[in-house]
Amino acid sequence: MSKDRKLKSPWYKFYGDEKQHLEYPDYSAYKLIEYTASRHLNNISYNYYGTKKTYHEFLKQIDDTARAMKALGIKHKDVVSICMPNTPEGIISFYAANKIGAIASMIHPLSAENEIKHYLNISKSEWLITIDFTIEKVAKVINDTKVKKVIAVGVGESMPLTMKSLYAATNVPKTIMSLNPMNYLKEEYNKTHNKIMTWKEFIKKGKEYQKEIDDDFKGKDIAAILYSGGTTGTPKGVKLTNLNLNASAMQNFEHVACLKDKDKVLAIMPIFHGFGLSVCIHCVQYFGGESILLPQFNAKTFDKIVKKYEPNVLVGVPTLFEAISQNKNFSHMKLDYLTCVISGGDSLSPGLKKRFDEWLAKHHSNTTIREGYGLTECCAASCFTPLNYYREGSIGIPYPDTYYKIVEDGTENEVPYGTSGEIVIHGPTVMDGYIRNRKETKQTLRKHKDGRVWLHTGDEGVMDKDGFVYFKGRLKRMIITSGYCVYPNNIENVIDSHPDVRMSCVIGIPHPYKVTVAKAFVVLKDGVVKSDELLESIKELVEKNLARFSWPYDYEFRDDLPKTRIGKIAYNVLMQEEEMKNRNKKFADKEELLEQVEDESSSEELIDNLKEDNK
Repeated sequence: MSKDRKLKSPWYKFYGDEKQHLEYPDYSAYKLIEYTASRHLNNISYNYYGTKKTYHEFLKQIDDTARAMKALGIKHKDVVSICMPNTPEGIISFYAANKIGAIASMIHPLSAENEIKHYLNISKSEWLITIDFTIEKVAKVINDTKVKKVIAVGVGESMPLTMKSLYAATNVPKTIMSLNPMNYLKEEYNKTHNKIMTWKEFIKKGKEYQKEIDDDFKGKDIAAILYSGGTTGTPKGVKLTNLNLNASAMQNFEHVACLKDKDKVLAIMPIFHGFGLSVCIHCVQYFGGESILLPQFNAKTFDKIVKKYEPNVLVGVPTLFEAISQNKNFSHMKLDYLTCVISGGDSLSPGLKKRFDEWLAKHHSNTTIREGYGLTECCAASCFTPLNYYREGSIGIPYPDTYYKIVEDGTENEVPYGTSGEIVIHGPTVMDGYIRNRKETKQTLRKHKDGRVWLHTGDEGVMDKDGFVYFKGRLKRMIITSGYCVYPNNIENVIDSHPDVRMSCVIGIPHPYKVTVAKAFVVLKDGVVKSDELLESIKELVEKNLARFSWPYDYEFRDDLPKTRIGKIAYNVLMQEEEMKNRNKKFADKEELLEQVEDESSSEELIDNLKEDNK
């Protein structure tokens, strides 16, 4: 018996029929898919706007792309950056890189040009596969990196012909490359950067490579780099091994306990996000399901997507479920084919769970929404609500072979059940470390007195005596908006670089749809007068250097910022001020509504309820 299996695990009694321990293969993520695909070669692997490929065809596409990579000179341990949304080329490139032993560095395609440059440089990537609409940003920074070749992919590359024409017609000029990528690239960018080739040129080059591909790589080999805030809230490259990814896929399948062969899964969560890559892609491809690839989410038209594809599994962040429940076009739809709904990436409130469960029942689905928890440093998911048992406010119980404990903040001392502290995790999905950052790795991965390495999450939580975990908040400074991690330090660094700014502080504030958004407090240098023009100048700087989801939702000029006794900016004071301001606004809104209700002589019961809320 493994020494890990002697650890405390009171949650096992809630497992039902699922296995407490699994056997993990010592080979690559690609090999896992190749092996499992051999049992269902004729199943549909993915569906992209009607373009469907079986597992047999998918493996052939991976092999063709792997040969193209080898023909370019990509070798074992080389880093291939993949800056793609959820398109076939994105997932094919990931598995092709893995097949030849290269490392896939997954980049958000909406990243600002300086962020893209940072990710390319920190990973020392020499190869970049990117979506067409990033080319302008890439072209501006590519000569400041080690990148030798850029492969540009049109969003419409794998769409059916009619869909491709429609997409191009409705998205000009952004997708002008989709109409004629070869000419567009050569004329516009290869004038100064002779490094860019199209996807078709790239695949064609693969025919030059006729040798046998060595794909005998092991579980300990690094498979991917994903970007996370770490424990200090600044972006870090998280190194995930083949074992991490394979264990995640197998654990997800086992613990969710209702996934089956041929299930259709809406892959909304992006592949550059741990949740999207490990749950929506690798796990689905592991159990023989169908990934329905969606490069973008539109709440207003989402009903059409659901009606068209009739998915069995829906995976998303809480804001997605809030948006879906408010889409009136679902009102007469019957969703009896929906058998599993998974929420992650952010905290799911008990109120939203109750509303969405009622919404599911109203639409004839027998399932309920189930919440999970994790972080990029452990392949996104490591704790999940059991199939037939829910405790209000809980994020569930740990996965097979995954162990949780709660320790006193800043120590390794475990606290009693029911006591708040830092969540720490041990198991096969815990990362190898942060790329080129030993200090942060040492701070996050710590060997305890029991001789095991534990991942310190920087998150506050509680565990009850049965092993159910309750997420309480983040000990580290980080904002989660619509499931994306936003790092205040990054935004502040950009704002502070403005010539007229003395200092700034960014906090998270409530938002009715995104749950939380960033707000920036800005102090100008002496003698600088605030103006609309100056605010626009600061916004332009932020928008140039940061991805859109990181942009502050609101800005406020201040003469000064509150400080701690040792002179640090007291961002907690600003958060308290905003909380009080929000509370007063709600109070004022209710007072106004109360006056309207009384003026209209509405029911006494409603008036009494409003008065009670105001107390």
